[in-house]
Amino acid sequence: MTDPTSPIPAKPSISQEFSRRQFTRLAGLLGTGVSFSQLFPTAQARTPTGEAGQTNATTYIDKNEYWTGPLPQAAQAAQKEILSGNRYDPAHLHEDFLQTVASVEHVPVDRILVWQGSMDPLIRSVAAFASPERGLVTVDPTFEVPWKVAKYLNIPVHRAPLTAAENYATSTRALLKANPKAGLYYVCSPNNPTGTSTPLDEIRWLLDNKPADAVVLVDEAYIHFTTNPSALSLLRERRDLLILRTFSKLFGMAGLRVGLSFAHPDLHQRMMRYDGEAATRLINVSALAGAKESLLLPDQIRKRRDDMTAVREAVEQHLTKRGIPVLPGSQANMIMVDWKRPAAEVAEAFEKNGVIIGRNWPIWPNVSRITIGSAEEMQLFNRQVDRIFRT
Repeated sequence: MTDPTSPIPAKPSISQEFSRRQFTRLAGLLGTGVSFSQLFPTAQARTPTGEAGQTNATTYIDKNEYWTGPLPQAAQAAQKEILSGNRYDPAHLHEDFLQTVASVEHVPVDRILVWQGSMDPLIRSVAAFASPERGLVTVDPTFEVPWKVAKYLNIPVHRAPLTAAENYATSTRALLKANPKAGLYYVCSPNNPTGTSTPLDEIRWLLDNKPADAVVLVDEAYIHFTTNPSALSLLRERRDLLILRTFSKLFGMAGLRVGLSFAHPDLHQRMMRYDGEAATRLINVSALAGAKESLLLPDQIRKRRDDMTAVREAVEQHLTKRGIPVLPGSQANMIMVDWKRPAAEVAEAFEKNGVIIGRNWPIWPNVSRITIGSAEEMQLFNRQVDRIFRT
């Protein structure tokens, strides 16, 4: 059993974790040495073309972006800050933002870091807490970036499948069984791509039963789409828990790049040894202003969640009436649709008519992730479903 009050063991030296060649590869990944589009090809933009090769008007429901921009007050705050863009940190906005996060989330400010999105800290966490000797464990399917970073750094990955018997939710017992001696256990909740949430009791069980020196990473990119409690409630009592957030989803700020990590300072220090100071200090001030304002608008956050939920449920009902299975349990802005035929072929059929749907994961070749867009966008999606799956 893990003692949550025990100090985290002293970090091993970089030479113990990675060879010089591996460290060079990591430095390139965090800097400019490696193109994200090469390592993560799913992030590349797609330009759909019709049958005659001409570009169509498009509906993008493939990347889990929210269908509209930042909350109006957040956009106004960001625009105002542009006028002070000649300063690195006008009015100490960075510290003001951290204090706002601490107040809203009830987390000590010394356990919060702000990043340019959540990709950078996610990459760092794999490098900092897993190693060629202590692997990474995730479910399958889930967000693939940790897998790809681990592969890039020659870190072993163990994957526990999601099962219908558990309503496609993450079983942390299955994670621990997959590798009882891992260095990092990754839990995306709600999970991307299934949208299923992991109960706090499951996360608590993993924290209490994993190796004492291992770390649990809870990726809460989609937490604002659900009413389920955040793992932040566990943070005060844990020194082995890392939580990531982003403003790219419900807050509609994907292109503005603001993310957060929450952890004991010891964990953050281990992540920061890969030239992390600049990554957490040089944040776009307009983005910070918009992110800060977003956190202070709970009623609008709730409305966005409710609007998305209503649209998602309407789409699920349409697909069900069509006899097209939807995996149950999504609490986020995505669903997994089982076409009962190769998902790649279905995606091509949608693309010919200007609708870009999400990808599939190798473990489920017939299942596509569909991002929930606006009511109008999803009505168009429904019409394309009717066209492609004529009875």
